[in-house]
Order: sequence, then C-alpha cells, then structure tokens
Amino acid sequence: MHKYNLLFYVLLLFNVFQLLGQAKVPSEEFLAFHQSRRDALREKLPPNSVAVIFANPTRNRANDVDYIYHQDPNFFYLTGWREPQSILLVYASVQQDDKGTYQDKIYIQERDPSAEQRNGYRLGVEGAEEMGFDRVALRSDFVQNPPSFDAFDEVLIVDFQDDERDLAGDPYDLYQLKKTFKKAINFPANFNRVQYQIQQSIRTVEPENFARLQNYVEWQIGRDASLLEDPIIIDFMALETLEVPADLKMKTAFVLKDYIFDVVKLEQIMGDLREIKAPFELKQLKRAIEISAIGQVEVMKALHPGMSEREVQGIHEYVFKKYGAAYEGYPSIVGAGNNACVLHYMENSDDPSETDLMLMDLGAEYEGYTADVTRTLPVKGTFTEEQRLLYQIVYDAQEAGIAKSQIGATTRDVTKVTQEVVTKGLMDLGIISDASKFRRYYPHGAAHHIGLDVHDLSNYGPLPENSIITVEPGIYIPKDSPCDPKWWGIGIRIEDDILITKEGPVNLSAGAPRAWEAIEAMMAQPSPLDGFTLPELSN
Repeated sequence: MHKYNLLFYVLLLFNVFQLLGQAKVPSEEFLAFHQSRRDALREKLPPNSVAVIFANPTRNRANDVDYIYHQDPNFFYLTGWREPQSILLVYASVQQDDKGTYQDKIYIQERDPSAEQRNGYRLGVEGAEEMGFDRVALRSDFVQNPPSFDAFDEVLIVDFQDDERDLAGDPYDLYQLKKTFKKAINFPANFNRVQYQIQQSIRTVEPENFARLQNYVEWQIGRDASLLEDPIIIDFMALETLEVPADLKMKTAFVLKDYIFDVVKLEQIMGDLREIKAPFELKQLKRAIEISAIGQVEVMKALHPGMSEREVQGIHEYVFKKYGAAYEGYPSIVGAGNNACVLHYMENSDDPSETDLMLMDLGAEYEGYTADVTRTLPVKGTFTEEQRLLYQIVYDAQEAGIAKSQIGATTRDVTKVTQEVVTKGLMDLGIISDASKFRRYYPHGAAHHIGLDVHDLSNYGPLPENSIITVEPGIYIPKDSPCDPKWWGIGIRIEDDILITKEGPVNLSAGAPRAWEAIEAMMAQPSPLDGFTLPELSN
C-alpha cells in the first residue's frame, strides 16, 4: 500500500473511533427494557417456533440522498437497535451451538470506516454484544450460510412489503437478506396474504363466528375478485350451515401444509404487547406529550394575523427540538380555513385570513415514541359566533369521549359517544336534518393507540390498563357543503392523549388549553417571539 494511502486510512479510522467515542451509551434501563420485550415475545410464541423480524429499509429522497433512517417499530421495540440492514431471530425454546445456549440472534451490518465517515458510525459486533443480544453475527453470514428453519414447526413473520431497493454493489443489503430468507422458508412468489388469512380462518372458525367470517370474505371478494379463483373460498361461500365440514377443513389443511411460515400470529402477539405501555415507555411518551403540549401553548401566544401555516409549523417543531425531541412523530398538519377540512392536510403552505381557524395536529417524537395533540385556534385571537358554537360541540364530544376511556371500553365505544354528541349538535344548529348524515362532517374515528407509531400497533379489543389512546372528535364543513354558507370553511379538531388507569382516564396533554375561553385567554398572553423579526429578502 502506498504510504499516503496508508496515512489516509489511519486518519479515517482515527476519525471514526472519535465518533464512536462520542456515541451515546444506552442506559441499563434502556437495555433491560428491550431485553424484557424479547422475553415477553418468547413467552407468547407457539412451541418450537421462531419469530423473524427485519429492520426497515432505507428510503431514498432523491438521487443519492436518503431520508433520515427510521427503524421498524417492532424491530426497535425488541432490540433498541437503530441501524438498517439487520435481522432479529427470537426463539421459543433454547437453542444450542458450539458456544453454548442462546435464545435470540441478531444479524447486523459490518463496520466500514469509509461508509462510517460519510454516514455515521456503526456499532458493529462488539457494540451489539454490549447491548445484550445472545448471539451477534454479520449480515454477510446470513446470505453466505443461511440458517435452516426446517426443524421449526412455525416461522412467524410479518408479511413482506417488498419496498426495499436492490442496492448496486451491496451483495448483503436488505433486498438480498429477504431474498435469502424467502428461499429458506419456501415463500411463494405469488403469496396472497388475504387469501392465506381466509384459508386459515376457514380451517379454525367456530360456529358462532361462521356468519361473521362469511361476511368478511364477501367484503374481501368485493375488493379483490381474484379470491373467487380459489376453490376453497368458493366452497366456503356456498355453505348454508353454520359449520365448516370436516372434508373442507381437511382440504384447507392440505393446501396450507407446505407453509412453515405464519404471517398472522406475530402481528397479533406484537399488538398485544405494544398496546400496554411499560414504565420505561410511559416515561418516554409522557415526555413527548408534554413537549407537544408546550408547543401548542407557545403557538397560542405567538399566533397573529399575517403568520403563515409554515411559520406556525416551524414554531412547533422548534419547540420539539429545543426539548430534545429530534423528530416529528408524523408529518405536521397545520391547516387554516378550508385547509382545516382536509383531515391529513400536510402542504402547510397557505397564508390564512385573520378570520380563519387554524387546525394544528402535531406530535413530538421522543426516543422513538410519538405524541399526537391537536388544537384549533382563531387566527385573530377570538372565535366568531359560528366558530364558537361548533367548537363547543367538538369540546363537549371530546369530554364525553374522555369520560368513556375506561378499562374494558373499546375505541369504538369512545367513538360512538362522540358521534352522538356531534350528531345532536349538528341537528340543533340545523346543519343536518337527518341524523344519519353526521358522517359528512365527522368522517373519522375518535380514538387510536399511540406509542412507537402514531397509530400504534394494537388488536383494538377492550382497553387495558396503561394503554394510551387519543380522543379526537372533529367537525369539518368545507366550502360548498349543503348547509348555510356561514358555516363553510370551518374545520375543528381537538385531540388529547389519554392514559387508561384503574382510577379513570388521565389527560396527559392537558397542559395545552382546550376550552375556547381558555384558548382566547392564552392567546392574549405575550410571546417570547413577539420581538423576533427577520430582514426582508432582496428578491
């Protein structure tokens, strides 16, 4: 090697080691939590099975620039690992190799001084071992010497999205890892998840659920007519009894016998685990929610006519970063006037009128966990009569929804009580004359779980203790709606993050005022940004 090349690599390694020296060392609490999640998953796995979870792919933004990497939530939940190009295996029973026994194994990307100088350090095998994994191997090992899954009764996976790139020059990228794995479990190229789920359900359905399953299959056929090419589904839909005959069950079992993998159970298990927040998770979520509520308060004080949607978004996100929340949990929604009637409006590019309401749906992501808080403000600082009347309906609906957020209730129960309040309010104001038309102006559900995802994984059964849901009713009356034009262009949503406890619901985002009187009072307060001005642009 030329001496100058040698000097370059020495300096390169020195810089990388400096970066590693600055790496944030995970706390014992962090490591213990993620280890406990692998243990909890293992306890729920079927006998003689293995769960296989892949890291998220990297996402390309444009040309040779990628988006900031965000780990797959299930993968992060079980590992705390933030790097791409990785696979986790969690075994139901103890495994044996020449080093002894183990219960989980992670495959990771190799150290690469050149890549690390460009894109940041990698922990490597040694760093992964310090995080408590039983076995650590390089991703190249997985491709070159694929593990055999033949000895397992079931291989639990989440269905593949196949949205990763085949990266040129990288023989061990996520594309190749999944390709290797699919071959190892004989995963069919034409696999249809819905068809598979229906076949599994036909094989196991109880008489009391028979009619419900037929209704579900009929609905799926309406979405995908190719399901009627499956003779098992045809035979099932032709049944007029409430029980699947033994010969049809046997035929279904025969079709499924070559599948050693299961794409249903792992998602159900992870839903059960993730909807109940451990103390470590509650701490992160409470921090994210408090930061988000403070962002709402600071915008209440700063908002004034002439401020753009994007400027308001910037204030929120500055507050997030000021408190150490590196990212938003989802694209920020800041819509004024008619834009507030678009549920997932994300352009945030308009300059509102001073008579508009501004709907602000934002959540800070703190250490992977995201809040979800919405407030709706009058740009000029006070509500008009029409705005106030509609706002009060939404507020009353949210109060009813929060009160309903008890252990054992469901998110559907929460939604239903908010719908009842909104429907009555719209009828009283003459905006609708038929109660069944309420969905025109309130078209979404009122509650979902939050956590590592803003719409967090859950099986959406009865609410357990230490789950956190949103309660977020709304009314949206876009221009040209079939009602008095005085209501047009008004969009209102109030959303809070509610902890489910034995003592009743706890509003974790209560630090941001909700009542219209309290909002007007907060908007009259001075803001630290009142004196903040920037020079005019030259062109």
